Amino acid sequence: MSSYYLYASVSLNFNSKKLISTLQKNYGARAAKRGTAWLKVLNKQYENEHQKLVSTNRFFNQLRFTTDKKLWGQSNYWATPVEFIGVNAGDCEDFALAKYFSLLAIGVADDKLRIVMVKSLTLNQYHMVVAYYATPTSEPLILDNIDGRIKKANDRKDLIPVYSFNGKLLWLNNVKKQGRVAGKPSRLKRWNDLNLRMGLNQLKQPVTSME
Repeated sequence: MSSYYLYASVSLNFNSKKLISTLQKNYGARAAKRGTAWLKVLNKQYENEHQKLVSTNRFFNQLRFTTDKKLWGQSNYWATPVEFIGVNAGDCEDFALAKYFSLLAIGVADDKLRIVMVKSLTLNQYHMVVAYYATPTSEPLILDNIDGRIKKANDRKDLIPVYSFNGKLLWLNNVKKQGRVAGKPSRLKRWNDLNLRMGLNQLKQPVTSME
């Protein structure tokens, strides 16, 4: 693909050199190296979509998990993929969102993807994952940072779907089936805020370094 990427419900063009220089300036040399590695994932020639899922899932699962309170000093902040890569850490929302946007960038159709808010029975708390539907009626595959192995939804008995969305629609409940359409993702305040910050000019600085 070219050195420009299409993100979600808004179109943002990231030039490769500008991306790396911005990461270097805002987060340091290690962040620039992670950005270079991310570009390799985005520019790689894939034989099929499963390879895209595996490569994207593996890349982001290397980053560290931390809480928004510790990293950003606030209770719930949805970081952009550039911020996530820049600071080398994030919570479950950051893992899921970065994977979703990256899959879009390497050519996976938005109709095949959903960002899913679930209840994790293992953690006894809310959690976020990405679901991939090969066809509209197929059982989705789950990309997760807790369990790094890509599994079918039926094999994730530890996850109870609450709601899901992509760049077009918002659904309530069932991730294994179509679920009930509940409107547009613009109903989600944090989604709207995230899309407004998808460029390279509003990068947030962490209150705690994770390097």
